[in-house]
Amino acid sequence: MKQFDVPSYYRSSIIGEIKQKRKLADPRKKDFSPTEVRVDNLRFLVARHFGFCYGVENAIEKSYKAIKENPDKRIFLLSQMIHNPGVNKDLESHGLKFLQDTYGNQLIDFEELQSDDIVIIPAFGTTVEIEKLLRDKGIQIDTYNTTCPFVEKVWNRSAKLGESDYTIIIHGKSKHEETRATFSHSSTNSPSLIIKDMNEAKLLGEFIMGTKASEEFKSTFDGNFSSGFDCEMHLKKIGVVNQTTMLATETQEITDYLKSVMLKKYGEENIKDHMADTRDTLCYATNDNQSATYGLMENDVDLAIVIGGYNSSNTTHLVELLETKFKTYFISGEEEILDENRVHSFDIHQKKRTLNNAFLPEKDELTIAVTSGASCPDAVVDRIMQKIIKLKKINSMQFQIIL
Repeated sequence: MKQFDVPSYYRSSIIGEIKQKRKLADPRKKDFSPTEVRVDNLRFLVARHFGFCYGVENAIEKSYKAIKENPDKRIFLLSQMIHNPGVNKDLESHGLKFLQDTYGNQLIDFEELQSDDIVIIPAFGTTVEIEKLLRDKGIQIDTYNTTCPFVEKVWNRSAKLGESDYTIIIHGKSKHEETRATFSHSSTNSPSLIIKDMNEAKLLGEFIMGTKASEEFKSTFDGNFSSGFDCEMHLKKIGVVNQTTMLATETQEITDYLKSVMLKKYGEENIKDHMADTRDTLCYATNDNQSATYGLMENDVDLAIVIGGYNSSNTTHLVELLETKFKTYFISGEEEILDENRVHSFDIHQKKRTLNNAFLPEKDELTIAVTSGASCPDAVVDRIMQKIIKLKKINSMQFQIIL
């Protein structure tokens, strides 16, 4: 796989060593068990896969390349490059400015842009409408378009489905940049609908079966379907794609459920004419990180730490998995750890940062599960581990890596 040129301060020697050893020992990614890292009487179980994915490293490399190659030009980020506050803050420190916030609200009016400005498209991609707007202004967006190739894969698959008259069902969060972009692209090819979870899939199933009145469709999925969507006409042939950072198991569960509905309505002999096979749109990195999290859950630990931006969808899903078994802390960086007892952690249910007063248990031997989201630098994981080592008053920094 390609090696990306990202700033060295995002890297970590210890995390790099862990990943390299696992890569050599398991090149085909068949083993999702965690790596054991011992420091004296402290034991970390580090997920088999975590941290920067291909799309994120590609986006960071192109962003810093834009800075280096255009010292005398104004450089704008369409929105957050990735969902990591440290990375975005660092880019801003180099003079880059955001045109929109993460929800698409305008921070700088597009009217202020000039043809020689540099506009970087984030890893999430952007809508067809914004692409056209920028091109109409004469802005060259292709050079520094950092759209993740796995997001583009979803767009391409949607286009193929549209050519065969399938309606696109998008499993995603309607306010997320990637889902907005995917919806925009898929809507140019075929009728499209966004559903966020299994509950909405079951509602959709009622409309497919005709047990729910078509007049209720607009209010049920308000704002999440393409113009001219007709539930009686456009739900006869469907294909499911996803926001690449969603839980892969949930996407598959939704797909399997909708397939069961189509089987019930049209029969096994006709299913290929009504339900597309879209398994190839799931992101490998999302799958790997989630599979590695399940690997963590097969062990006994005292607590789990998930590291990443609080608005990161893929990181949130790792928290969802781990908290079903362990006391789990979702933190963005080492500064959130105040001392052995106190830590600021993000509550994904209340959607707010909270202060916890019983962080590290008082035990002779402590085992901590560690993972991070796809937009979290390895250096942040390293600093959090080192801070815990210091809080436990361990003088040694000799890491013993056990595969």
